Order: sequence, then structure tokens, then C-alpha cells
Amino acid sequence: MTASSFAQILEACTEQCRTMDAPLPDRLRTFADDVQRLSPPFAEIVERMIERLNQSEAGQLAPSAGDPMPSFVLPDQDGHLVSLDKLLANGQVVVAFHRGHWCPYCRLNADALSRIEPEVKEAGGQIVVVTPELSAFTNELRSDAKATFPILSDIDNGYALEMGLAIKILDEKREAMIAAGWDISRYAGNKSWTLPIPGTFVVGPDGRVKARFVDPDYRKRMDVVDILAALKR
Repeated sequence: MTASSFAQILEACTEQCRTMDAPLPDRLRTFADDVQRLSPPFAEIVERMIERLNQSEAGQLAPSAGDPMPSFVLPDQDGHLVSLDKLLANGQVVVAFHRGHWCPYCRLNADALSRIEPEVKEAGGQIVVVTPELSAFTNELRSDAKATFPILSDIDNGYALEMGLAIKILDEKREAMIAAGWDISRYAGNKSWTLPIPGTFVVGPDGRVKARFVDPDYRKRMDVVDILAALKR
């Protein structure tokens, strides 16, 4: 299977999962099953990477419930600087780290966040998504999700590093991603091949984490039901 045909099939799978009448975890699991069915070798590489990250306890040092959330000042998709402090002045904030516009799991996650945005606002919250991509690609992710919340560029993963979420993509996974049509170096504007673990943090107006979801398995994300429950506590 060529990279272009694999990408086209995955695009169809992404759209099918997006329109499923099912909770976000089920839609993500369905897409992961599609990848396993379409390319067992790629799925095996993913499993090996996740096992390595779990063994090294990647992401475990990220802020937990009750910890202060590190502040940030990052540009949004339009180049405007957005600070956590200013966001918190208006209430609670949901901070979601995504790998990028190219990632089907991130697209499904961003779509799910967009769908609950009215409920998030009703609960006195705001959503921001953080990716390591240039603004042209954060705009693409935002448009794809039909979102109105900002998507911020964490170029070189500086904020993800501070959060303990940045991971290095090693040779085996990097080569598999390039073969599948995902050369992320052009999206990030560098060749570091570093990505964030896609964690989600619900931050109270006091700047402390109310709830978090951090899992090196990027196929799993915080369920939107849990996000809304944390905001309402």
C-alpha cells in the first residue's frame, strides 16, 4: 500500500469515526482498530513505542490534581499572544495538548471538544488546545474541528517540556510515520521530531489543576464527560 493510498483510507476512517453516534473513547478505539486492520506492522510499531514510554514513566511528572498549572504565553492561530493568567481571570480553563492537525486521534479529540464548547462555557470554562505546529497548521486543525477556541503554537515544545510531556520520536516510529505520509518536521518548522504526550488538564480559577488525563498511549484521551464533570465540581 502506498503512502497516499494509506492516507486516503485513514482519512475515510477518520470521517467515519467522527460521525459515529458514540462516546469519544469508542470513536478513538474504533479508529485504532482500523489502523490495526489496515496495517498490522504500523500498529506493532505503535505498541512498541507506547511500551517504551510506559516503562520510562513518561508524563508522570506532569502536574496532578491540586498542583499549580505552569503559566504560558503562546501565540494563537492568528498570531495573537494568549496567556494562561489572562484566561484564568475569566474562569476555569481546559488545556489540551494535541500532537497536530495531521493526527487522526487529535482531529477526533478536537472535534469532540468543539461539540462540548457551549457546555464548557455554561460551566464557566474556556478551552485552549496546544500543539507544536506553525500557525498555518493550527488554523487547519481549528477549521477541521469547526472550533471557536484558540489553538496555540508551542514551537519546539518549550511548554510541553516544562510540563513534562515532551517525548522524542525515535527512528522506528519516525520512519513509519514518514512512510505513512506524516513528516511532522515541516509542520513544526524544525527537525527535532519531538511531540507532546496529549494530556488534558482542567484548571480552576485559582490556577490549580482540578483534573488531568495523561497517557503515553496517544490513542486515548480524556472523555469529554469527565471534562464537564470536573468543571462542574
